Amino acid sequence: MTHAIAPQQGSEQATDKTAIRPFRANVPDAELAELRRRINATRWPERETVADGSQGVQLATMQALARYWATDYDWRKIEAKLSALPQFITEIDGLDIHFIHVRSKHENALPLIVTHGWPGSIIEQMKIIDPLTNPTAHGGNASDAFDLVIPSIPGYGYSGKPTTTGWDIPHIARAWVVLMKRLGYTRFVAQGGDWGAVVVDQMGVQAPPELLGIHTNMPGIFPADIDGAAFSGAPAPSGLSADEKVAYERLQFVYQKGIGYGFQLGLHPQTMYGIADSPVGLAAYFLDHDLRSYELISRVFQGQAEGLTRDDILDNITITWLTNTALSGARLYWEYWGKGYFNAKGVSIPVAVSVFPDELYPAPRSWTELAYPRLIHYNKVEKGGHFAAWEQPQLFSQEVRAGLRSLRK
Repeated sequence: MTHAIAPQQGSEQATDKTAIRPFRANVPDAELAELRRRINATRWPERETVADGSQGVQLATMQALARYWATDYDWRKIEAKLSALPQFITEIDGLDIHFIHVRSKHENALPLIVTHGWPGSIIEQMKIIDPLTNPTAHGGNASDAFDLVIPSIPGYGYSGKPTTTGWDIPHIARAWVVLMKRLGYTRFVAQGGDWGAVVVDQMGVQAPPELLGIHTNMPGIFPADIDGAAFSGAPAPSGLSADEKVAYERLQFVYQKGIGYGFQLGLHPQTMYGIADSPVGLAAYFLDHDLRSYELISRVFQGQAEGLTRDDILDNITITWLTNTALSGARLYWEYWGKGYFNAKGVSIPVAVSVFPDELYPAPRSWTELAYPRLIHYNKVEKGGHFAAWEQPQLFSQEVRAGLRSLRK
């Protein structure tokens, strides 16, 4: 059974490809029942032969997740939260792009486009919507308000699935400028983490005149030779500062132990039929992003709360399952293969950087200043990890406000 999507459009809009059509998701009960049936029918392997996560996502974690997903988890709760937000679809370069668009009640709000990552969706950004558009309700000032646009990356969530090659990071970066201009914004800023960080870096490289600056919580800062050395597994080069050595060793660990999905999806995404066919397979694959994130998530399924809840995690997995976008999202790795995630890319526009301690690597100020010659904000935050907007929305929102404040006119 296919996922039901209800773009509520008038007949006069249907012929205009640039029309902005209201959107609302409506999942049939039968699809949710089928999801639970598949979870309950999972064929489990034996447990890992080690006492930690060094062989991957542990059996006890996955069985706890599956029990909750099949019995107590309620998709309708997040569906109702989504339905309460203004959502739209518009066609850009032949592909439907889904986005949330919330205008602030405050005057002179700064337009901001925020891009999610993998394994992700707009679910990751939902907690930051009110703090950014309505800052006075969250300890901020009216002068720090944003008009917020949160698109689904092509192939993710409710956006269309590319049927040809070419929807790579530069294409997405250009499309976001088209989207913002189509919404009437002639000057705006952009934010991203994970894939979103790579997208905003690319927007910064392209430097369209409408883009005032960017904020990133996964800055591309490594010099090319340092990035290459970390990838090769070589010991840290001599002459690094203490901060640079920590960043180098953390990046080296990511390359050696933590980015297996990136290699698989970058080389053969189409092979991953298992994550399109098995909900538990999809969930396990999504949990295995990086060690720090996995430790945080696995704690949640052991009864501890740390930034995320069980529902947060399953909302993000379930939207991918219901839209059958596991593989269409994965192909972005193939499109971008070999181009570098964490390296400096030559961004010349103003950049704000927030360093969360449990990110894949803590970006040192020295390399950050080299990578972003127009650095307008650099701050080390006390807690939070790779999925910062999702895990620590209040801290994240404070950072975005502070980081981009100097770009307001």
